[in-house]
Amino acid sequence: MNIDAPMTVHRETVHPDWIDYNGHMNVAYYLMAADHAMEGFAEKIGVDENYMKATNRSTFALDTRIIYVRELVVGAPLSVTAQLIGYDKKRIHVCLALTHGEEGWLSALSEWVLVHVDLGARRSEPMPEKTLAMLEQIMAAHANLPRPEALVRPFGLGK
Repeated sequence: MNIDAPMTVHRETVHPDWIDYNGHMNVAYYLMAADHAMEGFAEKIGVDENYMKATNRSTFALDTRIIYVRELVVGAPLSVTAQLIGYDKKRIHVCLALTHGEEGWLSALSEWVLVHVDLGARRSEPMPEKTLAMLEQIMAAHANLPRPEALVRPFGLGK
């Protein structure tokens, strides 16, 4: 299987109702666009809504972070790529790059940690072997990608 490094997981256009009084995409919609992209990533690894309906298992977000780089305005095409940073039997760490869909410049980075959950028990459990095998293939394809520097910097005002 040919796996892009990073892999495109979502495309959409910035809608007029996503724009705040500053004239750019509101922070809430960056998270929504990233969430749409995580759905695309979940589909690629086989733990999407169809999986949930068939197995009563899903993934939950444990942690998210958004780093804003450059503003998007109404009508801008948005493209999102995913880079797998790491995973174990229960958790997945992904970095999403939200870019201008035509010009290619970075608008924001969104970092996610997900956990696989049994919805009946409401407890974490290991992912299916098929999903772990897919994550292994993606990790191999993404192993040489540099981790975005913005993700390793401390959060806050500094000294």
